[in-house]
Amino acid sequence: MTLRSLVSLAVALIAAFILCAGGLGGLVGGGTAAAGCVTVATSPGPSSPATVAPIAGPTLWPDMGDWDSGQVGNAAAIVTTGARLGAPGRGWVIAVATAMQESTLRNLPGGDRDSVGLFQQRPSQGWGTPAQLRDPAYASEKFFGTLVTIDGWQTMPLAEAAQAVQISAYPDAYAKWEGPAADLVAAIAATAGLPADGLAGCGAVGPWTQPVLAPVGSAFRSSDRPGHDGVDLAAPRGTVIRAASAGTVRTVRCNAVYASTGAEWGCHRDGHPTLTRGCGWYVDIDHAGGLLTRYCHMDRPPTVSVGQQVAVGQPIGVVGSTGNSSGPHLHYEVHHNGDASANGAIDPVPFMAAQGAPLGVPPT
Repeated sequence: MTLRSLVSLAVALIAAFILCAGGLGGLVGGGTAAAGCVTVATSPGPSSPATVAPIAGPTLWPDMGDWDSGQVGNAAAIVTTGARLGAPGRGWVIAVATAMQESTLRNLPGGDRDSVGLFQQRPSQGWGTPAQLRDPAYASEKFFGTLVTIDGWQTMPLAEAAQAVQISAYPDAYAKWEGPAADLVAAIAATAGLPADGLAGCGAVGPWTQPVLAPVGSAFRSSDRPGHDGVDLAAPRGTVIRAASAGTVRTVRCNAVYASTGAEWGCHRDGHPTLTRGCGWYVDIDHAGGLLTRYCHMDRPPTVSVGQQVAVGQPIGVVGSTGNSSGPHLHYEVHHNGDASANGAIDPVPFMAAQGAPLGVPPT
């Protein structure tokens, strides 16, 4: 069962937050989607994190994915503390990923030398008393309080930001938790009634680039095309399509059928706007933070294969008109939470602008 479906089992909290640019996130700046993650209306200073009322949660959190109720409860304490302090969603993901590495989200009574708690913070290094560091809210406040003092933390790779706080002997170990942390944070935010839409870009790791340089045609879920889960980029046939960011190829296939019967139309020829359904030749690429990009209507078989690692800007195919298409163009989608269905689709235009790679605009 997915995190999204499990979330529906939990008791939703009363939402008390709005999207805004305030909070601790306003202290640090940054120009990527990470910097544009969800923040909340409260804005305590980093030296007074306890001045805002805590956020209540379910008495017992449900299991979510690979994480049991106790682990989810500890992650929720981190997320709700970050929200209470006004830290942006990118900070929630960094903090939860750090705790996944340090303690597997267990509130440990001890560890290496005098390390304690979720983040394995050490009393001897001034983090607090052992009793304080066994309090998830206190330990989270200390983590966030240090994180926001690090110049440029929101635009750093997650492992670098976590290491800047933790000073670990294994600085690269945090990176592997970015996807699981982003998924769990999104699920907790949904359960807690936090405004999670902005989390779509929180796990984004740069750099990003435009898949093709072309004007934006049909928009994302416009009034006349509410089921259009991406945007159309009006590039000529044969234009090279590039991976928008580094990642792993999830899907390479032909999807083109007769609209009337569902029989195969095939991708050896152009599609039709009414007679054909499907994406034609298309590629899905998984990226860090649970993000996925999709590239549809390619002219011929893509030049990548399932499981292949691709770099940002790497050619993956060329523009065509296979599938449900009225002429050559690239249909481009962005999804979050690793959800390749329509439920996971988000508007690529603001997302790509937040990555510094606005669609339809020549790069500077």
